[in-house]
Formats: sequence, C-alpha cells, structure tokens
Amino acid sequence: MQLKFFMKKMFLVILWVLSFSISFAQEYMQITAIESVIPGGLGRSRLIATKPDGQIEELPLENFFSMVGINFGNIRNNDKIITTKLNEYSKQGWSVISVTSGVYSGSENRAAGIFITRYILKK
Repeated sequence: MQLKFFMKKMFLVILWVLSFSISFAQEYMQITAIESVIPGGLGRSRLIATKPDGQIEELPLENFFSMVGINFGNIRNNDKIITTKLNEYSKQGWSVISVTSGVYSGSENRAAGIFITRYILKK
C-alpha cells in the first residue's frame, strides 16, 4: 500500500518537473544588419532576420555613402529601421542577449567594404 502511494507521488513529481522544464524551453533568433560603405551608393545594405523556424525576413537598408560622401540621412533611416524591428520583436517577448559588430574592407585602397552587426535574441 505504501509503495503504491510512493510510486503515485513520484509519478506526479516527475510529471511536474517535466512540465516545468518544458515551459522554460528557449528559442533563439539572429538579426544581421549589413551596411555598405561603398562610395557613390553602389553597394547593397540589408537587415536579415533568421527566425527559430528557419524563416528569413529581409529588409532593405540604405548605403552609408551617396554620390557626395557620407549620407547621414541614410544612417538615420537605417537606425530607425533597425530600432523599429528590435522594438517589434521585444513586444513579442524577444530580448537581445548579444550584439557583435565588425568591419570588412575588401579593396586595397579601403574605399569599399561593409559594416556588419549581429544581434542574437532569446525568448
């Protein structure tokens, strides 16, 4: 009789632990901002979000440079797009846990390249 009661209690405890651990399963998402630093506005800039289910969302960003040099309007526009997207995901329960950035200048005279920022989000 006591063994039956003990087994029933153990089963309930195991069930409770499993349901508790399942409710804390986490998902991750990556957002990559690729901003072109090619003079004349000839480059391509994008914001790419890879969601936990593998779906990819891609938004166009402006290039850092126009025909006359650095374009602060484009930079402001990019900041607005990135901030809006991060706020959208935040409202869905995502939080940024890591931000990494880097620069690649592929030409010898360093006149062209990309600025890349990766955001890792967790829910």
